[in-house]
Amino acid sequence: MSSFNENVIEEFRANGGKVGGPFEGRTNMVLITTTGAKSGRSVTNPLVYVPDGDRIILIASNGGADKNPAWFHNLRADQRLTVEVGTETYAAKAEFVTAPESDELYARMVELMPQFADYRVKTTRDIPVVAVYRHTA
Repeated sequence: MSSFNENVIEEFRANGGKVGGPFEGRTNMVLITTTGAKSGRSVTNPLVYVPDGDRIILIASNGGADKNPAWFHNLRADQRLTVEVGTETYAAKAEFVTAPESDELYARMVELMPQFADYRVKTTRDIPVVAVYRHTA
């Protein structure tokens, strides 16, 4: 994991879900912990999300890179994850959203963070959209 991500995770947990830097005051931050598809280890990633009723929406943009982020591959292998929003932590399950709903949700992310429009231009891959639901036993 990058030291940037480690610092964001530490700041998030120390400040009840608030972080500074490029994310200060204008984004919805979440920490997701997935199980590594190859390693089997717990892996935590800080992400921005779109709130959508009883679910949160994640965009597997990977900054516009030509491959999906590792956390997305982990969710493909095991849809169970842990979510940290603010000071709350809960078990959740991921579902993969397809068009036309994925296009609508991606547009909502662009409204929150305009740089997500650039990510689509930078890559030829379809950027996946993931809906995360609180897991109820």
